Amino acid sequence: MTARHVRDADLCVVGLGPTGRALAHRAGLAGLSVVAIDPRPERIWAPTYGCWADELPDWLPDRAVASRIAAPTVWTTRPLRIDRPYCVLSKPGLHEALPLDGVTVLPGRAATVSGHRVELADGSSVTAAAVVDARGLPAPGPRPAASAHGIFVDAELAAPMVAGDTGLLLDWRAENGAGPDEPPSFLYAVPVGDGKVIFEETSLGLGGGVPQRELRRRTLNRLAAHGIRLRGDEPAEAAHYPLDQPPPTAVSGARSAAAIPFGSRGGMMHPCTGYGVAASLSLVDPAVAALRAGQDPVVTLWPWQARLVYWMRTRGLHGMGRLTTEQTVTMFEAFFTATPRQQRALLSAHDDYAALGAALFLTVARTWPFRWRYDLVGWTNRRRWAGYYAAHPADTHPATITHPAGTAGPMTTAHSATTHPSTSHPASTGHLTTTHPAGTGHPTHPAVDAAGGAERDSPAVLDPVLPDDRGVGR
Repeated sequence: MTARHVRDADLCVVGLGPTGRALAHRAGLAGLSVVAIDPRPERIWAPTYGCWADELPDWLPDRAVASRIAAPTVWTTRPLRIDRPYCVLSKPGLHEALPLDGVTVLPGRAATVSGHRVELADGSSVTAAAVVDARGLPAPGPRPAASAHGIFVDAELAAPMVAGDTGLLLDWRAENGAGPDEPPSFLYAVPVGDGKVIFEETSLGLGGGVPQRELRRRTLNRLAAHGIRLRGDEPAEAAHYPLDQPPPTAVSGARSAAAIPFGSRGGMMHPCTGYGVAASLSLVDPAVAALRAGQDPVVTLWPWQARLVYWMRTRGLHGMGRLTTEQTVTMFEAFFTATPRQQRALLSAHDDYAALGAALFLTVARTWPFRWRYDLVGWTNRRRWAGYYAAHPADTHPATITHPAGTAGPMTTAHSATTHPSTSHPASTGHLTTTHPAGTGHPTHPAVDAAGGAERDSPAVLDPVLPDDRGVGR
């Protein structure tokens, strides 16, 4: 494309992570003329994505799913079986399921993005009846964040914790070496469909997140507690991204000034769980239908019921972010006594505000001891963990792992620039990954420029920034 060449289209999609690619794919099938812009449009995404199986749209083929767990486990004070199928997406399968036949794909970095025009860094520009911005989010800074560090382990080696088609969505057992006066985190451990299991220590809701070094230490402690010995060169991923991105404001009449945000940039990241890909995929067709009708997709996707649901979930996010580990375990124990509909209302339903309200009320009411409810609703200890890691730098924490007798192995907390075996790209952040967070992220990655959304090569880091939607996991 020459520097001043302008292309006209019905739709321009900026960012080809899973949600942007899905939108461009479905819009093209619906008959719209589509231009898609991404620095590396054919790259297979690095993050691991998971979701509840019933969240996926009917049009997505089976090859997009890498593994299925019929009834995943949640560990609170006891193992709880969740009778709701869970799946991990296949990155190559999902990519192949979203072909861009008929879509004009432009490799390049978007310098400026507005409602009807995108200017690329090379001076080229694209005009369109509508522009959708699916580039994801910048680094969270002090905002409530999801942080995770995952290690990919051979399935045979992982069998003491995760065997066959089992999986741990939330493991709160006291095996990660964190003390009662440290910010809480849990383990996420599921098969990823290529003979590997990901073990990912995850923190949700903490302002600024938890450093990767600390999360890796906790992950290794959990593995050691079950006698799992690593070589030390296993692929890893890292995640670090904000959880409180609000839905966009609806604009009356024609949208002329601002692009339409979609995916995590458009408020589709779940504030309490960090999941976003499946929710975004399920909203692609309603967005395309609105675009074809000349309507603002934000009005279609965000009625008052959905906005109320989002607001209530943010109350849960802030409540989670101020609890101790003991309080968090009790809170989750209370939540998972809710009815299946109430659980779905919190975990995935887009607009079931009545069931969500009941779930939140009953979770608070069933949290015990009674005084802990004050922390949960923010009457006490509102800023319990504020500035914790600034006051406790990494060098004050021993970087050693305590191994049970006979399990000492070549495990290390040092980060290595490993790559995921299923892709040629470095491990990123998004569940969570950056070169992979969740759902989590990697120690090295192509990070995304927060201003322009374009990727750049980045050295290994302990606390990577959030890339675009390809780095938003789970």
